[in-house]
Amino acid sequence: MFKIQTLNHISRNGLSRLPANLYTIANDVAEPDAILLRSADLHGKPLPSSIKAVARAGAGVNNIPVAEFSRRGVPVFNAPGANANAVKELVVAGMLIAARNLNDALAFVGSLAPGEDLHHRVEAEKKRFVGSELAGKTLGVIGLGAIGVKVANAAHALGMRVLGFDPHMTIDGAWALSSDVAKAGSLNELYAASDYISFHVPLNDATRGIFGLDALERVRPGVVLLNFAREGIVDPAALRQGLASGRIGRYVTDFPSADLLGNVRVIGLPHLGASTGEAEENCAVMVVDQLRDFLENGNVHNAVNFPNTRMARAGKARLCIANQNRPNMIGQLSHVLGEAGVNIAQMHNASRGDLAYTLIDLDSPVTDAVIAAIRGIDGILSVRAIGDAAA
Repeated sequence: MFKIQTLNHISRNGLSRLPANLYTIANDVAEPDAILLRSADLHGKPLPSSIKAVARAGAGVNNIPVAEFSRRGVPVFNAPGANANAVKELVVAGMLIAARNLNDALAFVGSLAPGEDLHHRVEAEKKRFVGSELAGKTLGVIGLGAIGVKVANAAHALGMRVLGFDPHMTIDGAWALSSDVAKAGSLNELYAASDYISFHVPLNDATRGIFGLDALERVRPGVVLLNFAREGIVDPAALRQGLASGRIGRYVTDFPSADLLGNVRVIGLPHLGASTGEAEENCAVMVVDQLRDFLENGNVHNAVNFPNTRMARAGKARLCIANQNRPNMIGQLSHVLGEAGVNIAQMHNASRGDLAYTLIDLDSPVTDAVIAAIRGIDGILSVRAIGDAAA
């Protein structure tokens, strides 16, 4: 039996993929094998030593101390792309709200009194809300992952010219991107050419404040910024200056902050990017399937800190080993198994940065003594056996 601790509401369709005869699921389970969560913040919280995996039903993992789990040899899974359509639709909605002044127009209609001549007031004042069409405008998309690609393709379908920038674009992303999306040679080129700019990058040291004071000097006057990625992507000083001067015509964000409340150029939404029933279900199903495959087979897919590692089961037992990525680790593992008289049926090793992960299928059950010997190798972070075990 595996014990799963849930720290947020997780879609029932996702949880139903964990068989009741193999999994106990509760929000207060003791010594959990895995944590399943959405927005719960694990930073500064006690993390049980029993944890073998953490799975977030969403894309971002800022609420999870990934580095700490990496030091323990624990994979952190997420669900990239599962909420991409929901975010894409909200970005398109944000562009339309900004382009057609819908926020102000809705507020105006909401302020009308039932007793007044509505038709007269509407016809007299509708000119205050004259906007522009998206067709023919240029959208710059920074980050062409699962969401950025969908946003770029949707904008192209609306008749926009689209510029994309992503120096780390994947092959899958390139295949999915419309051939009509132009590639910007640099961020500065994208900033200078765009009427709208949409950010779709993770928040890290390289992307924090990626739109700063230098970018503000390069953008077109009245540019519309759309931030459905993370709050820290846009530098606060540049944002304040750009809004005050009108250089930034509108700032559409899913991350409202106290200093932006009441600013007529800001359209703030309450973090609705993935808030659809479909997205929540897609995220839960994806991440639960990944978690189950890891717990039952040791396979890794869509972990933010482990390399993708999959191998069909063979033999009588499987060892799942995480270690520091350093020379001669495989040699030491083979030596320990050879000394114990255990034959390797098959093996797969992969690395990602400072961490490596190895699956080893054995022709015989593995003993506790062998596992202890492997744990004793300098640089081993975690080891567990799946399948038959000898006493």
